[in-house]
Amino acid sequence: MKSSKTHRSGTVILMNQALLQTNLGNLPILARGKVRDIYATTPAPDSDLLFIATDRISAFDHVLATGIPDKGKILTQLSLFWFDFLKDVVPNHLITADPPQFPQQLHPFFDQLSGRSMIVKRAKMFPVECVVRGYLSGSGWKDYQQTGTVCGISLPPGLRESDRLPEPIFTPAAKNNVGHDENISFETMINHIGAEPAKALRTLTLEIYTKATKHAASKGLILADTKFEFGLIDGKITLADEVLTPDSSRYWPAATYNPGGAQPSFDKQFVRDYLESIHWNKQAPAPALPDDVVIRTREKYLEAFRLITGQASLTP
Repeated sequence: MKSSKTHRSGTVILMNQALLQTNLGNLPILARGKVRDIYATTPAPDSDLLFIATDRISAFDHVLATGIPDKGKILTQLSLFWFDFLKDVVPNHLITADPPQFPQQLHPFFDQLSGRSMIVKRAKMFPVECVVRGYLSGSGWKDYQQTGTVCGISLPPGLRESDRLPEPIFTPAAKNNVGHDENISFETMINHIGAEPAKALRTLTLEIYTKATKHAASKGLILADTKFEFGLIDGKITLADEVLTPDSSRYWPAATYNPGGAQPSFDKQFVRDYLESIHWNKQAPAPALPDDVVIRTREKYLEAFRLITGQASLTP
C-alpha cells in the first residue's frame, strides 16, 4: 500500500504512499476505527494497547478509498506534543511512542509503526466526548440557528456563524457506534456517568481548552472548538486517544478571521469541498480522491503540525 507513481510534471505524487491498513501478524487486533488500528500487546485482558494512526481519511461518516500520506504521523506526533504540553494539567495514557522500546514481537513491523504509533495504558473510557466551543461553528451553529441554544445552553441573539462566544461552552456528546456522535445536555451527561465525574470532566475540558487556545494564538491560530476523550486509570481521570489534532479540532488562521460565514481551516476542507462538488450521495462505496485534493489536504495537515509544534518536519 506504499507504492508511488510519477506525476506528469516529473515529481513523485503522494497518493499511493498512504498506509491504509496495518497487518501485524498474529498480534490480536481489537478495533479498526475510521483512522486508528488498535491492538492488544498481549492476550491478557488488562494488557497495554498499541495505537496506530493510519492514513485513512473519513468524510460524511465514510472512510474514503484514498488515504492522505503521512496523516497518521501528523496526528500521532501532534498528540504527543500536546500530551507533553498538558502534562501538568492532566495525566495521559501514553507509555512510549519509541518503537525500539516496544515489545519484542512488534520489532518486525517498524515500517508500519515508526512515527505513527504509541503504546498506551488501557483505560476505562467514559462513554462521552468532551466538546468545548469558543466560537459558533459546525453543528453548534446549526443548533443555534434552529433554537438559539447549543446543547441546551442559551446564547445571546444575533450571533453570526464563526462569531466568538462570550465565553467557552462545554457541549458534551454521547458516543455512538455508528454515524455522528449525538450532542447532549450536561444534565444528560450527568445521568450517563454521574454528577461528580461529569463536573470534573467539564472543569478539565475548559482548563485544557484555555491553555491550548493561548498556545494556538501565539502561533497565529484560532482554536475554535475541540473534543477530548477521558478514561479512568487506577481511579484517576486520564486524557486518552488523540488530542488537539486537525481531526478532533477546528483550527482557523487568525490573520484571515472574518466572522459571518465559514472560515478556512486546517483539516478536511478540500476533501469535503471536492465530495460536494461531485454530488456524491454520501452512501457506500465512498469515492477515491484526485491527486490535487490529496496533496492540498496533506499540505494543510502539515502546515498545522509545523505551526503548532514549531518543528520543521515529522519524525520519520
